Amino acid sequence: MHFNPYGGVAAELAVRLVNAAADDDLGRLLAEAGYKPIGVIDARQDAELRRWAGVLAAAFTDPSVERLNALLASTAGRPYISVHDGRDPHLHYAEETAPVDERVKAYTAFGLATLFCEAPTRIGRCARAGCDIVFVDTSRNGKRRFCTTQCSTRVHVAEHRRRSAS
Repeated sequence: MHFNPYGGVAAELAVRLVNAAADDDLGRLLAEAGYKPIGVIDARQDAELRRWAGVLAAAFTDPSVERLNALLASTAGRPYISVHDGRDPHLHYAEETAPVDERVKAYTAFGLATLFCEAPTRIGRCARAGCDIVFVDTSRNGKRRFCTTQCSTRVHVAEHRRRSAS
């Protein structure tokens, strides 16, 4: 499944933020995701991005128009077309001079909103009880229920054992 690069890539960044461990370096996480922050992520911004990840997590649990509109409204984003570094015109969702956390919040909110408008059922959370991993479903049929084959296998083996026992 091919997504709009801002919906898909920005939504994938939202996934990475939500799934980040407490000790993960968010600056490195952003860089590995291809998001090039201008400036250093300080302690305040790190804390704000971790809080934002919790807000994003709710959107993966219950993706709805109301929830995603609330995400969009809570950012300082103001979309505009940008041309820089020899790239074709593309959208930016916050001023380039805004703090990193504000830009990431706008980028991920608009990414999830774009994905929701294109394919709302592709925003997911693992269906295995006890697993909190979120994902963007890029499978061909769009029916993904688990974050990994390991979680899928655990659920299916448990269901098989339960059926066999009865």
